[in-house]
Amino acid sequence: MPPTDITTMEKIRDAAQRLFVLQGFSATTTRDIAKEAGINLALVNYYFGSKQNLFRIIMIDHMKGFLTGLRVGINDPSRGLEEKFEFMADSYISMLLVQPDIPLFILRSLREEPNVLFHEVGIGPVLTDSLLMKEINDTLKANGTTSISPYQIFVNLMGLCVFPFIARPIMQMASGMDDEHYNELMNERRSLIAKWMMAMLTVQH
Repeated sequence: MPPTDITTMEKIRDAAQRLFVLQGFSATTTRDIAKEAGINLALVNYYFGSKQNLFRIIMIDHMKGFLTGLRVGINDPSRGLEEKFEFMADSYISMLLVQPDIPLFILRSLREEPNVLFHEVGIGPVLTDSLLMKEINDTLKANGTTSISPYQIFVNLMGLCVFPFIARPIMQMASGMDDEHYNELMNERRSLIAKWMMAMLTVQH
């Protein structure tokens, strides 16, 4: 057996992520991954055991790293609700500007491995047990907007942060916007999203 080679493992993981994003889990083979990484097919199986295991490792690592930072921010009692919204928007936009393929990767993951996000990554408790959700609910009650679920507010927040990155190709083609102007538009959203979210909390129903 070959010794553990961190560089080779990183090549395999990087290649697998690119292919999972482009082709999806089902359409990607270990042979595809080996070819993309420029390594022998046997090394993929040696280091990761199976394509399924490699997929899970990549997804879990990405989500755990991101959620660790997110958990701290949305449970920070020194931040007001609008500041928490701004923190979340800033966190998502910062990540997606650097890693624009992540939304598609997560969408594919949700469809093909939904249980992983909840049971192994723990995305559910990060949201449901957070100070952010409590403050959203308290603000809705204080404004007399009791007919709206706090989850509706959270879904809107996620849509405002993530959808522009999913729709980026069509947005740029339709508007003639180059990458520089697109990035400027996304950076502008960092503070705007928080203001839009606070406005939603005051809508009477």
